[in-house]
Amino acid sequence: MQTTSANIIHSLASAGADTPMDQFFIPATASLQERRPRTLKHGDTFAIFDHNGDVLSGPESPDGIFHCDTRYLSHLHLAINGRRPMLLSSTLRDDNAMLTCDLTNPDLFDKGGKLVLSHDLIHMRRSRFLWNGRCHERLTVRNYDEQAQRLRIDIAFAADFADLFEARGTVRLKRGQKLPITTTGGHVVLSYVGLDNRKRSTQLSFDPPPDQLNAGRVAYDLHLAPHEMKSLFIEIACDPSDTGRSGYRSFFFALRNARRALRASSSRAAFISSSNTIFNEVARRSISDLYMLVTQKPEGPYPYAGIPWFSTVFGRDALITALQTLWLDPQIARGVLGHLAANQATEIDAASDAEPGKILHEVRYGEMAELGEVPFRRYYGSIDSTPLFLMLAGEYLKRTGDLATIRRLLPNIEAALTWIDEYGDRDGDGFLEYGRLTEDGLINQAWKDSYDSVFHADGTLATGPIAIAEVQAYGYGAWQAAAEIFRRIDRPERAESFLAKAEALRRAFDIHFFDEEIGTYVLALDGGKRPCRVRSSNAGHALFTGIAYAERAQQVVRTLMNACSFCGWGIRTVPSTEARYNPMSYHNGSIWPHDNAMIAGGLARYGYRAETARIFEGLFAASTYIDLRRLPELFCGLARQRAQGPTFYPVACSPQAWAAASALSLLQSCLGLDFDPSTLEISFNEPQLPTFLDEVTLRHLLIGTGSADLSIRRSGRHVIVDVIDRKGDIRVLTTV
Repeated sequence: MQTTSANIIHSLASAGADTPMDQFFIPATASLQERRPRTLKHGDTFAIFDHNGDVLSGPESPDGIFHCDTRYLSHLHLAINGRRPMLLSSTLRDDNAMLTCDLTNPDLFDKGGKLVLSHDLIHMRRSRFLWNGRCHERLTVRNYDEQAQRLRIDIAFAADFADLFEARGTVRLKRGQKLPITTTGGHVVLSYVGLDNRKRSTQLSFDPPPDQLNAGRVAYDLHLAPHEMKSLFIEIACDPSDTGRSGYRSFFFALRNARRALRASSSRAAFISSSNTIFNEVARRSISDLYMLVTQKPEGPYPYAGIPWFSTVFGRDALITALQTLWLDPQIARGVLGHLAANQATEIDAASDAEPGKILHEVRYGEMAELGEVPFRRYYGSIDSTPLFLMLAGEYLKRTGDLATIRRLLPNIEAALTWIDEYGDRDGDGFLEYGRLTEDGLINQAWKDSYDSVFHADGTLATGPIAIAEVQAYGYGAWQAAAEIFRRIDRPERAESFLAKAEALRRAFDIHFFDEEIGTYVLALDGGKRPCRVRSSNAGHALFTGIAYAERAQQVVRTLMNACSFCGWGIRTVPSTEARYNPMSYHNGSIWPHDNAMIAGGLARYGYRAETARIFEGLFAASTYIDLRRLPELFCGLARQRAQGPTFYPVACSPQAWAAASALSLLQSCLGLDFDPSTLEISFNEPQLPTFLDEVTLRHLLIGTGSADLSIRRSGRHVIVDVIDRKGDIRVLTTV
């Protein structure tokens, strides 16, 4: 996946003694699905809470407030008269701006066992959000009893300052030193000096000041008259530059700014509504998750990959997310291109798998990355980020006509093209191959980067350098994009040379990757150029970029949509026919929404609209069973059963940027939606609506300096597009 920093082995199967365990193995000893945690994010800060709003501490708990890849709060527990409150409800706002937890008191007894307060008489509401490295909370306590009540509210807290990789399960032999806790007035400061000699501090501020305050706990003694309510304000700051002020004004000023920022960013996106209220919830949550994950960088908006483990810059994930949402908000693509260009490799560095012109894979800011205990401080170990960067540049130009931005990026585009020729193609055979430069790098460097994701038909793991199928497709897309870019800047000779490279790669790919016997493209060529004769979802990406010849498409589609591969919810990463198939594995039989969305885009490219709609219907059906209508990173590839939901993957991240963008991308693919900024045309090529949609309305669909509001509705066997409103000289075309 974007997966990442670690060649993560997310598998339910236990590993035997002979299994080649990766050095960044993350033990899957507890399921996130058991708790369905609540997540918040802003900038480089994210938080994971349980439904009560607590942070549950423990050796296997992922809970906490994390900032720049360090856990700044590892324990937070609210009690009323010494007891944990009972949960009434826990929900995120539709725009993800705030977490609200409604709680009540359990039956409370005195030391002699006498009931002193019946349940459900005290209402407690925790309203919480993140803003600029701070977690703001308002705790309201209301007495619904007919009698006055004296209550003790306790809040316990702790900070372990664990590196993100520690929180994920990596064992460190040495750690830094915690400093003495300091308390002044209503403030508590917890600090740690790491082995990198950096001091990290967490400041907790309470307003009004608590009645009792010590190193790990505060207490309020409240006297509430019948129906009286009191508010307590808590602020948790990561590395604050000053003491600051907590309380009513701080909470509501920060809340106003947080909501304004969310509205400002999400207002760029086209607004989607439909005849299906559940799909409307899916679309709203997808857009809200996308913009929660977007972090403002100097170059523009950049979607972080996902929560909890990937809330940072990933090249591959952001590039694919930007491609998926280009129709919805081109500014995301512009920000992604700018930030990755600013961090493009300029020299060879084996420790970070860097080579001149290569595009970033991952950035980490924690202590372990700073010390080199993990190689991801600024890491370039992905084979696909560089061709995807070029593809996105070309598609951004087609979508926007923004030649000024492309001209500004031209040195980076040239460097990326040079990298493909000089470093990406290791042996000069025209294919892109990957292989880590040191033993500390990722073993597999395509999106399926778990250790066992590339194998031969008998299950034997492939050895590198490996030329994997979908990356050849991206390479083809990169040469095509380069041709378009250089044509637009009046350099036709270069454009023709790139088209020739694209066609040569297409011919070679067809010869060496297509396998008539298995009815699709092989998974990869290993280091000895032996084909890995495995059916996989990777082949669908050949349709996505158009490298597949038209006469091959029908066989590829038939194989992808076979019941061994398409399980009803989506296309499995590996069908049930293959040696390493396991529907509960990370990459060998599971279902990834972004993978399916890219395949669906390829199906639509070749005219397979009905199959595109089937994938959309499967993933939409899965979302109806999922908390908050939020498609996760992946789920298990078990066959769909009547009147039952999908089987969840235990440690899938959620929200995940390219999963959130998948429903949006699938809608575009079904509608055949395209743009031509040179003629201000919005076109719909053979639009089709899936069975669960009779009508879709798109508002604020931007092109050039204008916009259009459109209604797309089913009429008998056809789909009709109506213009509701338009700003500017925009034309809307439909081909049937």
